[in-house]
Amino acid sequence: RGGEREALACCYPRSCHRLPLQKCWLPGTQCIAKHDHTKPKAHELAFRKGDIVTIVEVCEQKGWYRAKHNDTGEEGLLSASLVRERGAIRVDPKLSLMPWFHGKISGVEAVQALQPPEDGLFLVRESIRHPGDYVLCVSFGREVIHYRVVYQENRLSIDASVSFYNLIDMIEHYMQDQGAICTKLGKPKPKPGMKSAEEELAKAGWLLNLQHLTLGDKIGEGEFGAVLQGEYMGQKVAVKNIKCDVTAQAFLAETAAMTKVRHRNLVQLLGVILHNGLYIIMEFMSKGNLVNFLRTRGRLALQAKQLIQFSLDIAQGMDYLESKKLVHRDLAARNILISEENVAKVSDFGLVKVDLKGSDATKLPVKWTAPEALKHNKFSTKSDVWSYGILLWEVFSYGRAPYSKMTLKEVTEMVEKGYRMEAPEECPSSLYTLMKSCWELEPGKRPSFKKLMEKLQKELKHLGNS
Repeated sequence: RGGEREALACCYPRSCHRLPLQKCWLPGTQCIAKHDHTKPKAHELAFRKGDIVTIVEVCEQKGWYRAKHNDTGEEGLLSASLVRERGAIRVDPKLSLMPWFHGKISGVEAVQALQPPEDGLFLVRESIRHPGDYVLCVSFGREVIHYRVVYQENRLSIDASVSFYNLIDMIEHYMQDQGAICTKLGKPKPKPGMKSAEEELAKAGWLLNLQHLTLGDKIGEGEFGAVLQGEYMGQKVAVKNIKCDVTAQAFLAETAAMTKVRHRNLVQLLGVILHNGLYIIMEFMSKGNLVNFLRTRGRLALQAKQLIQFSLDIAQGMDYLESKKLVHRDLAARNILISEENVAKVSDFGLVKVDLKGSDATKLPVKWTAPEALKHNKFSTKSDVWSYGILLWEVFSYGRAPYSKMTLKEVTEMVEKGYRMEAPEECPSSLYTLMKSCWELEPGKRPSFKKLMEKLQKELKHLGNS
């Protein structure tokens, strides 16, 4: 590759200073191909429109980069004019997986909405006559035909021959196959003000192709369903499949948050597939979650240095989230995953998992949640720091459950009165002091993640010197 480097004299980072007028994409930046480039010159990277590439280094010649194709793994040179930066998706309540769902409108209103007539134009509404059921409204000829969608035994169907898990699944089916209805579904009629999540995901470069995904065994169980191992274009991936319409819609918030962040200590979102609900495709973490990792290895296999390194990895990921003004809300060892190289990465950081109004607040992970968040719904980076203190306790107790002999009610009451867990067995006193600093009742007295990182780095240095 020496000839390639001479051809365009790649010399990151000096080139950034030489070319002040060029927008300099840093290594690690992900870009989307704007056009096909299937007949590249020598040393150039080949790709098709919509492919994702990652910048490896900046070249001295203005507007050129060395990049790696995310699917094929091939490297080569590319012109900045052929790609655009992969965009972050804004968390927007008007962004919908079902922009064609109009809610509780009448049949007359549906007919008005589907004007002017166009074969295959459609929308879905809630049934007014049969609460719990839906109606698929399709424009055909000069009429609008209404098909009752019956909801029975957790399945939806228009006729007895085929049933579906959810409305998204049903619409996808009838867009491919006319079946029992008058015509294949064509163009969806969006509810006024709603935007198609599919269009936004595609535009920002996060929509992946179902044909390239192969699903394998179940590797975990999330709050909203199974996490599966899979393969996408030859790369091992982890896949969350959410089939419930409402939950899939809620997961858009997690997906949107994950498109904004990229850090060594955060589990990376690779993309999204819309089929049978929602597939969220993430990097595969071969050694599972931190709780199981600690419990299955124990004190003989894991020394203090490794535990401190895990703690530092997590603090670095959380410091980055703080810089992006993202609050985790459910930081715990179960939500930390371990890579093949023993790097700890924070996962599940985009989703507000519970409706905090009324009785739903009882679903909070009480033993990890800061007092002000439990009592007053005040979530912040400082409440994440409290949770991080509990996580440290989990790490240095090799995966034991915190407050193991106490009920949730006892934990809430005792913590508010000043009770704090004792140090785990053989835990270094300096680490226990760090935990307790995270458990200050007053949020302002808790350390920042930056300060926690500094202290952990000193601990590692001290161990290295001893």
